[in-house]
Amino acid sequence: MAEELGATVGKVFLVGAGPGDPGLITVRGLRLLQQADVVIYDHLVDERLLAEVPRAAELIYVGKLASQHTLRQSEINILLVVKAQEGKRVVRLKGGDPFVFGRGGEEAQVLAGSGIPFEVVPGVTSAIAAPAYAGIPVTHRAHASSFAVITGHEDPTKPTSRLDWEKLATGVDTLICLMGAQNLTHIVAQLLRHGRAPETPIALVRWGTWPTQETLVGTLADIVELAAARQYGAPAIAIVGEVVRLRDTIQWLDNRSPVE
Repeated sequence: MAEELGATVGKVFLVGAGPGDPGLITVRGLRLLQQADVVIYDHLVDERLLAEVPRAAELIYVGKLASQHTLRQSEINILLVVKAQEGKRVVRLKGGDPFVFGRGGEEAQVLAGSGIPFEVVPGVTSAIAAPAYAGIPVTHRAHASSFAVITGHEDPTKPTSRLDWEKLATGVDTLICLMGAQNLTHIVAQLLRHGRAPETPIALVRWGTWPTQETLVGTLADIVELAAARQYGAPAIAIVGEVVRLRDTIQWLDNRSPVE
C-alpha cells in the first residue's frame, strides 16, 4: 500500500465521457480532465476531449474492441492503482456511463480494496442518447411507461445467461440492447419466441451521437435481413418497441442544418 511506503496517495476519478458527442460530457467531467495528471481512456472517446487535458499529463489508451484488447481488464485495474500510488490525479475516462455496462463497478471494487480514494462521475449513457439523437424517446406518455437496458454481449465465461428473455420480451414497453449488433439474430429470435409480435418496430442506431450516426428501422420480422443487406455492424444499439414509430415525426438530427 502507498500509505505504508510513506507516499502521498493520489485519487482516481471514474468519469463518464458520454456516448460520443464531446458536448455531452458533464461539467464536472470536463473540469477533471483539465486538472488531470494521468488520463486512461477507452476506445469510444472523442479525441477532442483529450485536447482539454494539460500538456504535461500522461495519456494512456486502453481501448477494447470485440477481438482486440490493448490491455485486459485486470491489467487496467492494476494500472489505476499504480498511477494513484504514484500520487497522481487519475481520470479513468470511459465511454457512456461508467456503471452502465462500462465495468466501472469492477474498477471501483479494486480501488476500494486497495485503499485508493476514488470518485464516480456519471456520464450520459448511449442507451438514452443514441435513441434521442435518432428521434426516438425511450418513454412516451401514450406509448411507453417502462424501459429496460440489456447487454447484447454478456461475459463469455459465465456458465449461463442472466437475461430472462421470457420476462424481458413482453415485461417492458421499450427494450434497449447495447452492443447487440453481432448477436442480433439471437436477440430477435428470443424476443419472437417469448411473445413479442413480428410486426413490433425496431431501430438500430450505429455510432450514436457521432457525426457518422446512422439509423436503420424495421420490424422484428425483417430487421435481421435488413441489417445483413446494409452490413450493419458495431458499434450499434437496438431499440425495440412502439416508440420507434415516433422517429418519422421527430427525427431532428437528420433534419438539422450542417452549420448548427
